[in-house]
Amino acid sequence: MERKLLMIPGPIEFEPEVMEAMSIPTPSHVATDFIESFGNSLDMMKQVWMCPSGQPFVVAGTGTLAMDIAGANLIEPDDNALVVSTGYFGQRFANLLKRYGAKVTLLTAPLGDIVPMEEVEVALKQKKYKLMTFTHVDTSTAVLNDPKPFGALGRKYNVLTILDGVCSVAGEEIRQEAWGIDVVLTASQKAVGVPPGLALLVVSPKAMSAWKNRTTPVGNFYADWENWLPIMEAYMQRRPSYFGTPAVNLILALEKSLQLILKEGMNQRIARHRKVGHAFREGLKTLGLNMIPINSSVAANTLSAPYFPENVNGAAVIVGILDEGVVVAGGLLAEIKTKYFRVGHMGMVGRTEVVTTLKAIEASLMKQGIKIEKDACLKTALETL
Repeated sequence: MERKLLMIPGPIEFEPEVMEAMSIPTPSHVATDFIESFGNSLDMMKQVWMCPSGQPFVVAGTGTLAMDIAGANLIEPDDNALVVSTGYFGQRFANLLKRYGAKVTLLTAPLGDIVPMEEVEVALKQKKYKLMTFTHVDTSTAVLNDPKPFGALGRKYNVLTILDGVCSVAGEEIRQEAWGIDVVLTASQKAVGVPPGLALLVVSPKAMSAWKNRTTPVGNFYADWENWLPIMEAYMQRRPSYFGTPAVNLILALEKSLQLILKEGMNQRIARHRKVGHAFREGLKTLGLNMIPINSSVAANTLSAPYFPENVNGAAVIVGILDEGVVVAGGLLAEIKTKYFRVGHMGMVGRTEVVTTLKAIEASLMKQGIKIEKDACLKTALETL
């Protein structure tokens, strides 16, 4: 099978060293070397999340499981929850919290925009909320929220804050402890740079205290921190423990990826993603493509969501890009699903991947009869880089 460049919003292209770390014969989950690797991973998560006092959790599963773990442990029946939505995954969080008995207030942003913080604060003034969730980067729209003011409002109104960082952790700026964010969750297959299969969270002492003070049992056995906290504490103390068998090879890959992330440096990595994201968007604009985010201040640096040109067969454009050796993703938001596509540019993505992807998009659009100045998008992107 011909190898294609994978430029979807996860899974992403992974570093060869990460794949090599994952490929060894599977060790026991209580072997001394594995215990050390798991403990190292948990320690490094606190550095990547920038939350030295936080409690990390690594559980076999997806980003949706990470959302579920946060909701299951922090919501009790009839708790008020405020969900600030910028797309598909905000609505998913609202539906999830309702399953655990939350009374959910949903604030929905206009397409391509964010909910103004003034509107969020008005909602927080109207009633007492247990928690507030927001999506840092919504994978369906490529809209970026600034987490810092959410943390400030959470502290002001004594509301737990949950950042859905599935498409942002290790790619966008997150200073969890300094900004007062109580839970930052993600999945392994995006900017963290590990194949799919790990749900990752770091939880503040305040959120752990809220969980400990519950008056009702957690309504999800697999997600319950009562089962997982002793396991995480044991591995952090380099002791064996068991509740459910961990995804051993994925955790070995996680250790290597976190080492590479920290070797690059968090500030440098965030700056690189900003530069790559900006360059890619500028290249797309040179191709005449408009973005879902209404302006650059709310545009993610980990993925882009451009509209197809008018009167063009979007499915044919995606197939044409594939024919050029690059895999991109179709639309996800139901109301405009056929009108746009999505390109991930996170993790190891740099100049080569940006150029290859823009060339493939340009070639596909030209096949559809779109008049484009050949290579102008590449020149724009490279000048920006």
